[in-house]
Amino acid sequence: MGEYGRQEGVWKRGCSFATHKFLPDESFRSWGNYVRALKDTPHRLKDRVLARSLDETELVDMKARSQHEMKKTLTWWDLIWFGIGAVIGAGIFVLTGLEAQQHAGPAVVLSYVVSGISALLSVFCYTEFAVEIPVAGGSFAYLRVELGDFVGFIVGGNILLQCVVGGAAVSRSWTSYFATLLNYEPNDFRIVVHSLSPDYRYLDPIAIVVLATICVMAVVSTKGSSIFNYIATIIHIVVLLFIIIAGLTKADTKNYSDFAPFGVHGIFQASAVLFFAYLGFDLISTVAEETKNPGRDIPIGLIGSMVIVTLVYCLLAMALCLMQPYKDIDIDAPFSVAFEAVGLEWAKYIVAAGALKGMTTVLLGAAVSQARYLTHIARTHMMPPCLAIVNEKTGTPLNATVFMLSATAVIAFFTSLGILSKLLSISSLFVLVLVAIGLLVRRYYVSGVTTKANRIKFIVFLALILGSSIGLAIYWASSADGWIGYTITLPIWLLSTFGLRLFVPQAREPKFWGVPLVPWLPSLSIAINMFLLGSIDKKSFERFGIFTLVIIVYYFLYGLHASYDTAKEASSAKQTINVEEGALN
Repeated sequence: MGEYGRQEGVWKRGCSFATHKFLPDESFRSWGNYVRALKDTPHRLKDRVLARSLDETELVDMKARSQHEMKKTLTWWDLIWFGIGAVIGAGIFVLTGLEAQQHAGPAVVLSYVVSGISALLSVFCYTEFAVEIPVAGGSFAYLRVELGDFVGFIVGGNILLQCVVGGAAVSRSWTSYFATLLNYEPNDFRIVVHSLSPDYRYLDPIAIVVLATICVMAVVSTKGSSIFNYIATIIHIVVLLFIIIAGLTKADTKNYSDFAPFGVHGIFQASAVLFFAYLGFDLISTVAEETKNPGRDIPIGLIGSMVIVTLVYCLLAMALCLMQPYKDIDIDAPFSVAFEAVGLEWAKYIVAAGALKGMTTVLLGAAVSQARYLTHIARTHMMPPCLAIVNEKTGTPLNATVFMLSATAVIAFFTSLGILSKLLSISSLFVLVLVAIGLLVRRYYVSGVTTKANRIKFIVFLALILGSSIGLAIYWASSADGWIGYTITLPIWLLSTFGLRLFVPQAREPKFWGVPLVPWLPSLSIAINMFLLGSIDKKSFERFGIFTLVIIVYYFLYGLHASYDTAKEASSAKQTINVEEGALN
């Protein structure tokens, strides 16, 4: 992009507090403009649905809107430790006990295997995008390029939901383990308001203090956060190895005699919830903009950390269920109580301290990740552009970090872990399905390259893959013991994927790193993630539906018009010839 884009015009004006233009776009300069914009909503919606961003736009134009560059300081070694530190936290230390006791029994180890496979498939999909579009926006930026502006915004809203809900869940778990460390019950450190619903009555001031501390650390330095994370994660790994080894020395194989008391349904139901324990792996894609060599470092960092995490999770789950009968596992602090039950009371303090260390690194990783998501969304003006500013001194998105952690603190103060974990799993699985679809679109559809016949075939096969995956999830959710539905949905998925591989040529080859076994791997990712969605309860989907409705209303009232004005001004200024495909007709 030329000097105009960097020093004047819409980009710099749009990202400044000093000009008193919190909403700088044309549609919001007066009530008259806003009313005219609302009347023009159908035309603008059509434009935004059809608009697809370009790699170059995300890599150059969008980054320039933050006024300052993020510092490239990270290597693959940093990314592996960031990945481990960002993932291993509240999920394994809290949800393992809950799901083992209520849904899976000792077979919770298989639940972690299923969730790990799903996460690993999604990791492969992320790597190709992160290598070729190494920007802070993660899946929001990837899907703006492949599925268009509107889908990108829906994904962006869900990403922000993940960030807020995930941080809130981990910070509340931090309080629970802190109480255990001091020999108190978790709710002893919370304020109880009996007039509120049981899911919202336990107010958590300690979670607020923890998040405020993390906020300061996150805005000071990305490299500094990485060094802290590196040291803390090493200590954390030592504690995890202690838990595994010490736990297995107290193993009683009789506790595995009733291995899967809730059957296959229980295993997959637990998998859907335990997917929460793997969240954070997408952090690495959001720091791609700060990585020295994305083509090498990101695949190593993402895949390496996920393999290590999956192995650790399975060993931890196995040790827990061998120490105690699944019916006796404590749902608030399972590992600490399990060690106490087998006569190693002193070990529970090591476990609690390790859990706190792990949750702290997860919160720090989440703070780094969520701020960068918001930064890139604000670059498109779908959120107020002042949130896109990168601080010149620290090289970090200060405004976005403070905004996101403030929102996280509000949710953490009120809401229970059970509600947060299920809502987070739905939102995350939904985004991962779209990322896998986006990868297939990237490989098989390129404007001006893909012929009309191949485009039609691609759309048909993709629709069949998605439809059969949805059918599989619905049948699983509605039929406890039936099998006839699988004889229909599975062959359709198999034949559709095979047909895509056989009859539609790929229109794009990856430049640096490519996902192997396309279309099989992304198609399998779609099917597994959809299948896990079918294991989540109805109330959680209702909450997810309400949230989705809220972000759609927000889009029609603000995001649509701000992004339309921004794209229009970029086009009229002739920043680049092809700012977007299919837009601004």
